[in-house]
Amino acid sequence: MDIEIPTAKSLYIEMFFGDTKLSSGTAILVANNRESHCALVTNRHNVTGRNQETGKCLNKYAAEPDTIAIHFHKNVESFEEVGNEWKVVKLPLFREDKTPYWFEHPELGEKADIVALNLSWGSDISKYPYYLETDLDKVNLVLSPAENVSVIGFPFGLSSHGKLPIWATGFMAQELSLITPENPVFLIDCRTRQGQSGSPVIAFRPSGYRHLKEGKVVSSLSANKAWEFLGVYSGRVNSESDLGKVWHVSAVKELLAVATTDNEKRVAAAAVKKELSESE
Repeated sequence: MDIEIPTAKSLYIEMFFGDTKLSSGTAILVANNRESHCALVTNRHNVTGRNQETGKCLNKYAAEPDTIAIHFHKNVESFEEVGNEWKVVKLPLFREDKTPYWFEHPELGEKADIVALNLSWGSDISKYPYYLETDLDKVNLVLSPAENVSVIGFPFGLSSHGKLPIWATGFMAQELSLITPENPVFLIDCRTRQGQSGSPVIAFRPSGYRHLKEGKVVSSLSANKAWEFLGVYSGRVNSESDLGKVWHVSAVKELLAVATTDNEKRVAAAAVKKELSESE
């Protein structure tokens, strides 16, 4: 199957209360590089089941999710085989003491509509993360207002084939230079709908693009495809508008650092426990 690499990076997710499906959305995997820790990232309101701004329950029966189902690609030998089979992994969102398994942004906490989950991987899963520190998903594109960007997810739970996402394309609605650490959010103008919450937002260029090189803006005339991971989509500013919020990649990177630190602590604790067990 001939699909673009970013198509494989968006994952269909479903939120459940017990066996009752409450909603669906989109998630991605993120890592700094191929060797570093990989975490699942989606919107906070997907896992809480509550409106991020008002705190109001999104389900008409006031049910909140306690489980998430993630549709991963089954492990395949080559990328050409991606898009044929999926492996559904269903995981609890809360520990026995009712504390959440997800991690929030280290500074903004519940104000940031992004969370990360650390998962254990089996050999039957294929991982296609967005890499934050390699040139695969980051080519230092120079973007201006009105330039095309794409939201790659599952509007209304729909897909293009199997559990492959749909590309919705819109425009940058502001300058990225206006983003601040206190409010790492930017706006896009795109006809998005429910189910696309948690989708990656990328600038995809089939050929030719402007990028930064040694501090200068240069134009590339290469025929090679390039894309830039810009952040995670979290919904429209209101139901009457096509303006949507995107949590910038800088906030995603800070969130990943929290998940990575927790993973390192757990790996170290497991190693100590194993060493003590073997010494007895």
